[in-house]
Amino acid sequence: MRRSLILSVLLGTASWSGIAQALEFRSIGASPVILYDAPSTKGGKVYVAPRGMPVEVILTYGTWSKVRDMGGDLSWVESKELVARRNVVVRVANVKAHSAADEASSLVFSADKNVLLEMAEPVSSGWVKVKHRDGQIGYVKVSEVWGV
Repeated sequence: MRRSLILSVLLGTASWSGIAQALEFRSIGASPVILYDAPSTKGGKVYVAPRGMPVEVILTYGTWSKVRDMGGDLSWVESKELVARRNVVVRVANVKAHSAADEASSLVFSADKNVLLEMAEPVSSGWVKVKHRDGQIGYVKVSEVWGV
C-alpha cells in the first residue's frame, strides 16, 4: 500500500486529501515570483518567473503548486501567486493573428517568438482568440502558441 501511494504521489495521480492532480494552465500574477525546486521557501531558488508567464499546473500540494514552464522544466510556486487569467506565449517566429479563425481572413497583427499574448476566448477548432498588449485582437493557430 505504502509503495503504491508513494508511486501515485510521484506520478501526480494521488487522490487523497491535500494532494490533487490538476492539469490546467494558469498565469503568474501581477508581480514576478520565485520558482523553487521544492514546495517550500526553504527550497532552492530555480529562477524568477515574470508576471503573466503561463504555466501548466501539474500538482497542487497544500498551498503550493508544481508547475511546468514552456521549456518543460518543473518547479514549485506558491499557489496564491497564480491567477486564472490565461496567457499564451508565441512559440514560432512571426506568428500571424487573423481577424477570424481562418487563414484566408485578413491579418490583424503579427507577433515575434516569445511574445506574451492574453487569451481572449477559449480554443475553438485549432484556433485561439488572443489580445496583444497594444489592444489588438486576433486569432492564432493553437500550434503556434504555448499555454493552451
